Amino acid sequence: MASLSRALRGIAATRPRQSPARGWGLRPLVSGPGPTSEKSVPYQRTLKEAEDASAAAQGPSQPLPGTASVVVIGGGSLGCQTLYHLAKLGVSGAVLLERERLTSGTTWHTAGLLWQLRPSDVEVELLAHTRQVVSCELEEETGLHTGWIQNGGLFIASSQQRLDEYKRLMSLGRVYGIESHVLSPGETKALYPLMNVEDLYGTLYVPHDGTMDPAGTCTSLARAATARGAQIIENCPVTGIRVRTDDFGVRRVAAVETEHGSIRTPCVVNCAGVWARAVGRMAGVNIPLVAMHHAYVITERIEGIQVAMLSVSGPMCKMGLLVTGHSGRCEDEEVAQLQPENMPNVRDHDASVYLRLQGDALSVGGYETNPIFWEEVSDEFAFGLFDLDWDVFTQHIEGAINRVPVLEKTGIKSTVCGPESFTPDHKPLMGEAPELRGFFLGCGFNSAGMMLGGGCGQQLAYWIVHGRPEKDMHSYDIRRFHRSLTGHSRWIRERSHEAYAKNYSVVFPHDEPLAGRNMRTGPLHEELRARGCVFQERHGWERPGWFSAQGPAPVLPYDYCGAYGHRAREDYTYGRLLGQEYTFSFPPHHDVIKKECLACRGAAAVFDMSYFGKFFLVGPDARKAADWLFSADVSRPPGSTVYTCMLNHRGGTESDLTVSRLAPGPQASPLAPAFEGDGYYLAVGGAAAQHNWSHIRTVLQDRKFRCQLIDSSEDLGLISVQGPASRAVLQELLEADLSDDAFPFSTHKLVRAAGHLVRAVRLSFVGELGWELHAPRPSCLPVYQALMTAGAKHGLVNAGYRAIDSLSIEKGYRHWHADLRADDSPLEAGLAFTCKLKSSVPFLGREALEKQRAEGLRRRLVGFTVDEKVPMFGLEAIWRNGQVVGHVRRADFGFTINKTLAYGYIRDPSGGPVSLDFVKSGDYALERMGVTHAAQAHLKSPFDPNNKRVKGVY
Repeated sequence: MASLSRALRGIAATRPRQSPARGWGLRPLVSGPGPTSEKSVPYQRTLKEAEDASAAAQGPSQPLPGTASVVVIGGGSLGCQTLYHLAKLGVSGAVLLERERLTSGTTWHTAGLLWQLRPSDVEVELLAHTRQVVSCELEEETGLHTGWIQNGGLFIASSQQRLDEYKRLMSLGRVYGIESHVLSPGETKALYPLMNVEDLYGTLYVPHDGTMDPAGTCTSLARAATARGAQIIENCPVTGIRVRTDDFGVRRVAAVETEHGSIRTPCVVNCAGVWARAVGRMAGVNIPLVAMHHAYVITERIEGIQVAMLSVSGPMCKMGLLVTGHSGRCEDEEVAQLQPENMPNVRDHDASVYLRLQGDALSVGGYETNPIFWEEVSDEFAFGLFDLDWDVFTQHIEGAINRVPVLEKTGIKSTVCGPESFTPDHKPLMGEAPELRGFFLGCGFNSAGMMLGGGCGQQLAYWIVHGRPEKDMHSYDIRRFHRSLTGHSRWIRERSHEAYAKNYSVVFPHDEPLAGRNMRTGPLHEELRARGCVFQERHGWERPGWFSAQGPAPVLPYDYCGAYGHRAREDYTYGRLLGQEYTFSFPPHHDVIKKECLACRGAAAVFDMSYFGKFFLVGPDARKAADWLFSADVSRPPGSTVYTCMLNHRGGTESDLTVSRLAPGPQASPLAPAFEGDGYYLAVGGAAAQHNWSHIRTVLQDRKFRCQLIDSSEDLGLISVQGPASRAVLQELLEADLSDDAFPFSTHKLVRAAGHLVRAVRLSFVGELGWELHAPRPSCLPVYQALMTAGAKHGLVNAGYRAIDSLSIEKGYRHWHADLRADDSPLEAGLAFTCKLKSSVPFLGREALEKQRAEGLRRRLVGFTVDEKVPMFGLEAIWRNGQVVGHVRRADFGFTINKTLAYGYIRDPSGGPVSLDFVKSGDYALERMGVTHAAQAHLKSPFDPNNKRVKGVY
């Protein structure tokens, strides 16, 4: 049996390096003279029955029902978890269809690792539920062992930045009660004696991480689901999705078709893994994922691999291995013990490799920059594996040997190379497809389907039953992608490749993708690029991030990290500037953003916000729809503009936006459609535009409102001028009186700017006097150029979204999906003023808010300032009187007040309501990377708390 070192030598000496094909051409599958090893998964049991090769030919494992409440397609981890949680919610008549046997697609060969800490509070909660299901609930419910092994997890830091990232995870873990410890190299060596620690800065040890067995877990899920009345039918491939169109022209799921008959159903859940795109095509739904080969190898037996530090007491505790409580010391140093039965699983992110304990051996795998795409996904592939391409896999061997040197002389027992599905942002695809009502997604799990399956299956089941999930799942919701991207093959391929290649990269707060760029650009894109704009990307849109004095920094076509025959970019201005963002400290251009912010506060700044979503809501029932959709009272006279929220039935905030009431007219123009009766113009954040569009359409369909929702996002630009001098600048361009009496705050008018008709809206998102100019796309450039000419003598500067982030948090304005999410109510977020609760007008979410108000708020959004000049980005733990009471959702530096600001929701550890007195009476600190910093709590913005500046009072 070949050793790992022989694998390296064999490849170098006896096998010429394959030259990647040109263009999209990907490395072909070959099986040359690489190391000899068999292809087999390391599990003692799988659900494959080799002796029953004719099972599929015999037809489905049981007769098909004529109808079903829900049909789940795919019997892997997500399909089984979703079915189980549907059954737990009391759904009767749920059916799972599997084309072959349970787990036969991608689940059966998964490594089955579960790491509890991720740089996302929602993902930490999802992982916690998976762990609870597989480690406790299923065995208690069924008597079957899922195969859960708790041997702990160890994250390796080979740089200070990586260690800082782990410290951030540790601080977040405190909020959720997840035990974790930052270890020194010496402590790491004591825990994992076989490890080379000479190049380490430290490690993060999480004792309660572990591994799952796919067959054991899915068998237990199937047993539990069927015991509750669900039905599982194997050997039953789906051949089609029947769709009907209702009386309002809405496409809805009608039935699932198979080779053995049809099942009438209003709801389908696509959990088909790498085959999800094919299932989507049956229904006319785009599924943005790609299939790739993903591999690991299993070593021969390694002497001593199962023997870890069985007892850690006094001396080890004093070295800091055991850290409990706020003090960072053990409560009882003499009796504290750490007793792992086996060595922990290892993730060496900097080497892009993981080491999974596999009995008395190790599984070795990782993420490479040149993965092999599975171009033609076969419908016949079941319990299958590919030949391992050793040229691709070699980089993981090198990293593994460096970390665990004994591997150099250890044999390779078998190889596992199977298909996995990957998405453009390395996050799953979930929720109801915008194209088809009743068609839900639970796919694209980026090789983490076992790990995230329990939490995501629970949320998906709740989504199906109640119309939305319990938690904020926007990062997983298919509606996060604009509809122009979900079927764009180049964008999907580029972004999925980059996300795969960067899976183990440090997650920096201000990173940006290099793949799939310049898909959607605003009318000022070329002009701003020439002026030194460094762009950010948000769901296809290029938006201004900040402005560099070093000249243009264009985003160039993606280079695939130098793979597949592409030449890696070397002298790349945008890449170099982006690289300077790779820090948990203040970046080198911190002072550049400061200048943009202070110019806005002291004079004026112009912001290109063209990437905003811009919708018109018109039609006979527009007034009824607006009353129901929007939490605020928008039934004001034409010419008024209202800041409002849109809620879900649980009172959570689906969006915050501005709604401008329009006057009816028979003549259509780019600035308004022709309509009679009531009409509204909606401006929503661009990153959430598709989410808003889908939410509104769903509500209109469910309530049967006779309305039109018109998307003019691509046809209109949005230029905003903010600051004390904004009135003086704009008065030179606009043919209108901009005085307070003539043009008050929260109003809008059609006016001419530099000869072009625009809709001017007096609003502010930064807490200053200012106006937005909504203009037809061809008018934007001449209006902007006239603005810059007129503003030169007033100190007008360009500014980007990095300045908006700082200015808005300084003023206490909320950002949706940061400090305001779909599981946060306006009452909790301090936005009660956006809710028409004093009126008798019903609106979506009203009953939930009234109940919450009557019972008292169980959490409340609080602002904090930190006197120390330390950067914070979110996920920091919030301490009150020595107890963790929450974590920071959003943080930035406020240049006007010269302090770090942070916002987060706090709870009362006793479980009672969080009153204003509770907030005011505490002593607070924010924990950043394991270090606490004293903080001041604020219920009002520390900057201009009386809102004078937005009214033009300086």
